[in-house]
Amino acid sequence: MSNSPSSLGKFINFLIDLLRALLSSSKPAAGGAMEPQPTATAETITMVPADNTTEPARAITARVLLIVYDPIMDPVSGQKLSQAMNWNRVEELISGFTADIEEASGGLARYQIVQRIDVNEFPALADGYRYDPDTYTAVINKTTAPHEPETVDYQAILTGFSILPRIASREIDEVWAFSFPYAGFYESIMGGAGAFWCNAPPMSGTAGCSRRFVLMNFSYERGVGEMLESFGHRAESLLAKTFDCQNFVAWAYNPSRLWAVVDPTASLNLFQRYICFDQIAPNQAAIGTIHHAPNSERDYDWNNPRQVLSNCYDWDNFPVFKDDVRQVNANEWGNGDIRAHHTWWLKHLPKVAGRTSGISNNWWQYVMDPNYI
Repeated sequence: MSNSPSSLGKFINFLIDLLRALLSSSKPAAGGAMEPQPTATAETITMVPADNTTEPARAITARVLLIVYDPIMDPVSGQKLSQAMNWNRVEELISGFTADIEEASGGLARYQIVQRIDVNEFPALADGYRYDPDTYTAVINKTTAPHEPETVDYQAILTGFSILPRIASREIDEVWAFSFPYAGFYESIMGGAGAFWCNAPPMSGTAGCSRRFVLMNFSYERGVGEMLESFGHRAESLLAKTFDCQNFVAWAYNPSRLWAVVDPTASLNLFQRYICFDQIAPNQAAIGTIHHAPNSERDYDWNNPRQVLSNCYDWDNFPVFKDDVRQVNANEWGNGDIRAHHTWWLKHLPKVAGRTSGISNNWWQYVMDPNYI
């Protein structure tokens, strides 16, 4: 290193920045969670947390704004859409979903509903169109085609419920919208500064919000299993970003279904190894993806009796694998039950102390809060 005043000054500034970063990293954020801090840099030097086995696994409690679109279909009786169609009760869906998430995460991931807003209307679509009871009934009965464009007007929702300032002020951490078929929502979508793909393109017009957040959509026409599937795709998206392997995940979901095979000599990161299934990684299956169990031969093939080799049990030893490879089939994940498979998949996400290759051994913190990525 040069001893010139310029170089020495830069080095001293770097040490000062590093000290500030270390001191600020011990300051808890609102709600008790530790706030992620920017890495200290000096010219081309980037400081990252050191690998260790002792860093505690961070528990996350996410505060949720719940918006329920359940319009009244009969003004005389006051019967709502969910009641008219005999669909599920939102309260029961939330209870089952949050219990499954807490169990799968070993108690490290929890949700707190801070406000529920019941909306007696059909949400506006991107061009301003709204269904009414008659036009929606015609669509659901397949006597009329769904309106085009089908996408909901996210900007109207963000503005109407003051979501961005509430996210920025930490009043809420994410949003859940419960709706119905043809409401126009993605399963999940991300907004905020630096938002990235979360099973949908980032929300436009949100870059001014200082914090990233996820808006989940759940349908009360479906069950808890489908809620877990939406959450599972969210997990895949956020972990792919965490491990910088979005292209690999897209390849694993190759829409042509003409599967390429993973190069057995390739160096895969931990998440790439996690989502391997036998069809793309013969005799190297791990947990698979949300759509593909270790032995799946097509999408949603969760009831396949075919035996394949998988190290799914070895993920219980993470991060110190012990080469525990066994023959497995659908008996392991519920023989085709969507909720059982998705809970099984989520339970294998690492949730232990320590850090490996700069990434926390508790992957749940990234799934629950994109601001840690």
